[in-house]
Amino acid sequence: MKINNKILHSKILYIFFAILSLILFFFSTVNLNAKAFNINNIEISKPFEIKFDKNEVINDGFKRAFFELISSIVKSSDQIKVDDVKLNEIKGMIESFTVKEEKFIDNVYHVSLGVSFNKKKIFYFLEKKNIFPSALKKKKFLFIPIIIDENENNLLIFSKNKIFEKWNSSNETFHLIDYILLTEDLEDINLIQSKYEFIEEYDFKEITDKYFLNDSIIALFFKSKNDVRVLSRIKIKDDINIKNQSFLNIDLNDDEQSIKIVNDLKIIYEDYWKNMNQINTSIKLPITVKASNFDNSKIINFEKVLAKTDLIYSYTISKFDRDFIYYQIIFNGTPNIFLKTMSDNKLFFNTQNKVWSLK
Repeated sequence: MKINNKILHSKILYIFFAILSLILFFFSTVNLNAKAFNINNIEISKPFEIKFDKNEVINDGFKRAFFELISSIVKSSDQIKVDDVKLNEIKGMIESFTVKEEKFIDNVYHVSLGVSFNKKKIFYFLEKKNIFPSALKKKKFLFIPIIIDENENNLLIFSKNKIFEKWNSSNETFHLIDYILLTEDLEDINLIQSKYEFIEEYDFKEITDKYFLNDSIIALFFKSKNDVRVLSRIKIKDDINIKNQSFLNIDLNDDEQSIKIVNDLKIIYEDYWKNMNQINTSIKLPITVKASNFDNSKIINFEKVLAKTDLIYSYTISKFDRDFIYYQIIFNGTPNIFLKTMSDNKLFFNTQNKVWSLK
């Protein structure tokens, strides 16, 4: 009798975990299909005339949303490769769209759109164009622009520094980098001025530490008579990259020319960040992971991370039993990058066997 009870108990447990696994499978499918690039607040207006066609306005919104997405995930040098995209191609990559607001003001039709693009289709489209996209990751940098007037042996940090003044006046919605500008502090001014003789070697650590940011861009603008050389020291955690740019026949006191330098530098910094987060969609690495049925919260968290990670091309539940759920994952990268990506999300694995175990 006791043996029969044990068998019955085991069957009930198996049925319970089978049902749980099926539920998780359906949630997994929803998460997978819901992976999309969401572009919001596309504002369009058009005069309300006799031949007014609302569909034309919506189509215009689709194009704008697509090119805003491309500007966010594709380096500037590759963006020209998609200029010839057809409207039907764009529509084929759209999962859904919403009309968030529409109104008529003085016989002008105004509409605000939100457009969701299927990530898989976007990546496939770009792969056919021989373009490797980047993950859509926002980043904050402490930004310190300093003008070194070599004619007068002087540093311009806040006052009369057009770069500092104009830097955040030309932000675009597709920019991934959010710049935190240095606040005007007399102590910082005196410290920087004291480093004039070896400003290129100075690491600015005393200043950057005040902002509790691991990432910073120190931009030194060496100004001669008509030319400007920009030395950019880009620091992300412990990695430092130095970039040099020269701008000829530039007057940093001129508003328009200052804004042009600002825009050019922002493109360079955006491209650098995109390059760091580039997704090699030609790599399709299969990874099998098993997760214990007895830790539901960990399973849910694991699937959330899989769903939000751009390097995950796809994932499915391949099978399940009383003890484990087995995931088949296709990853656009190397095993080490997968493990690093997961560890950043506090997920760790035992990789001793062919099937990795979620710890």
